Amino acid sequence: MKKKGKPNAFRQTIDFLTNKRFILNLLGILLFLFLVIFGVMQWLKIYTNHGQKLELPDYIGSHISDANRDADRKSFEIIVNDSVHIVGQPGGIIHHQNPPGGSKVKEGRKIYTTITKYNADKVDIASTFPLYGQDYEAKKNQLQQKAIASEIKEFKYDPLTTGTILEVWHNGRPIITRDRDLKSYEMERGDKLAFVVSTPEGGSFVIPNLVGQTVKRARWAVENSKFRIGNITYANDLGVDDPENAVIVSQSPAYDGVTLMTSGESIDIVIKAGQ
Repeated sequence: MKKKGKPNAFRQTIDFLTNKRFILNLLGILLFLFLVIFGVMQWLKIYTNHGQKLELPDYIGSHISDANRDADRKSFEIIVNDSVHIVGQPGGIIHHQNPPGGSKVKEGRKIYTTITKYNADKVDIASTFPLYGQDYEAKKNQLQQKAIASEIKEFKYDPLTTGTILEVWHNGRPIITRDRDLKSYEMERGDKLAFVVSTPEGGSFVIPNLVGQTVKRARWAVENSKFRIGNITYANDLGVDDPENAVIVSQSPAYDGVTLMTSGESIDIVIKAGQ
């Protein structure tokens, strides 16, 4: 008679391995082992990188919001500890950082930055220094140190001064004149002032009467009136031996006691030998 123990044992093994509870327990064990191995690998990665130094990006010229996003991805922290106004630059631009770009630092390193201001600094030009009646070139240099630009809007005749400030204009309107000298006036750094500056040239004067005078005396009278002697011709095309002591017989423009000429213009004369 044959024994049937072995087939029964094989069948029992197959039934055990295909049992639903066994399979679930096996999957649980495999999942546990996977989690343990994954955790160990992550721990080893962190442990290996702990203390490792990274190269710090150069954020100068970047907007603070863009720099913050990049720093977060690279495990750095950006701190704004100062701001400065720079003419012509928008606000929020990183102007300085510490440590500088390219430095080797650890993860989590704080980066201290200085950014540009969103609003321009104000300068009180009226209370800082007087402008009316002052030398334009000197005040131009002082204003430049405050980041205020200057330009000459117009020259105005003044027989007593040269290069003196007579008016100050801002945004198309006069703010300082002979009759209006402000005690306080604020403007933004980077703005521009326009000036009316004095000049001894360009005034209008009555044409002097030169007829009957010698050329020598006429020169003094003409120069005193800010004019000059122009072309000199001889009456009847006759020359003279002593032109400076010759007598003026006519002039152009002629004298009428009313007509004005601008200083610097010339008066032509006709002369003849003196008596």
